[in-house]
Order: sequence, then structure tokens, then C-alpha cells
Amino acid sequence: MIQLHNVSLAYQQDASALNNINLKIGKGEFVFLTGPSGAGKTTLLRLLYGALTPTRGEVVIDSQNVSRLPLSQIPYLRRSIGVVFQDFKLLQSRTVFENVAITLEVLGWGRADIGKKTMHILKQMGIESKYNLVPQRLSGGEQQRVALARALVNDPKILLADEPTGNLDDANKNQILAIFKEANVRGTTVVVATHDRRLIYNSHKRLVTLTKGEIVEQMEKEAHNIDHTL
Repeated sequence: MIQLHNVSLAYQQDASALNNINLKIGKGEFVFLTGPSGAGKTTLLRLLYGALTPTRGEVVIDSQNVSRLPLSQIPYLRRSIGVVFQDFKLLQSRTVFENVAITLEVLGWGRADIGKKTMHILKQMGIESKYNLVPQRLSGGEQQRVALARALVNDPKILLADEPTGNLDDANKNQILAIFKEANVRGTTVVVATHDRRLIYNSHKRLVTLTKGEIVEQMEKEAHNIDHTL
């Protein structure tokens, strides 16, 4: 599903954001990316949805070599990828319903189907009563759920999330993790970038650790070995 072959990316000639990354994530896997701030987690995610192009190497998503796709084809690639951004990136002038429905509008869904599917996902997220509110009137946790609903409304093949629980309390963190797991059970490949060690420990999923733009560890269920007192 996701393959990176000898991928490097340099923002400047003498500064590498990623260095010789080799990574394979199979269809239906759930993987955490972790590491300190500046390790390259966000950069790696941006490569996966075509926002960046590697300086060297190949990025293959669902059998498509993203590194070689013309810019005109990137939007079509993204139709099968749901992205949850660290700062949500909700449209502030649009309602909760409109923020989520826009994903289906872009895909050309009919109006009735858009309404039905959008309200269904909002109900799953527990925010259907907020459908007519704009983001400014929501709590941080509610805004995060809207961002998740927008990413998941079209049942994407891949879900990418960048620090999705950074500003949430423990109860909301656990609920967000449960939503990720439900999507994964339905067949979505999930990749979550986080430095939240408690979240990782509670998940028991594959863990890929980055440091200074390089992968230093890839372990199955490494969370079992993390001190739960952290």
C-alpha cells in the first residue's frame, strides 16, 4: 500500500529533512510514526499525500509512483487518502456540515447522498447536533472530530494523521484512538504521527521511530516495551 525506497528530502542544499528512508506499510496496517520535534514526521506524511516531492528516491502509494506523478494527477491520488492536519485546517466561514460535505462534493456525489453520508459520519463522531455551527463555536475536541469526519467520510484507503491528539484531554484522546481503530478494522490503512507515548502504549500497534530525518527503529507492538509510567 505504501512504499518508500531510499527517500531523501532536503529543504536546503546543506540541510536534509529526511535521509535515505526505506519503509513499507501493508494494506490494512496501523502504524505510528514517532520521534522528537523536528525528526521528520510531518515531512514524511506530506510526502505520502503528494504535498512534497523527494529530492531522491521513490514514494509509491497504492501502486502509483507519487514521485513521478504530474501535478495535475495529485488531486486524484488524494481522493483515496484522508488527512487530519495538526491545525485542523477547517474552513472557518463554513458550518460543520459544509466542512465535511465538501469532500463528497469534490468527488461528485449527488446532493441527497451527500446529506445522508455526511450526517451519518457526524453521528458516528458524536457531533451531529453541531452540524449547523461554524468551527469558532466548537471546542478543540469537537473541531478535531470534524477534521476526522472530513477525512473519513468517503471511506479512504489510507488515513494520515499529524499529531491528532496534541491538545486533547485523556478522555478525548482515547475516543479519537477508538475512531482510528474502527476505521482500521473497516480496512483503512492508518498512519499516525505522534510524540504521545501514552497513546502509543495504549494502542499496541506497529511503531516506526524517526530521529534527525532517519528511521532508527521499526518494531511490531513496541508499545508493550514502553514504560507505562511515562
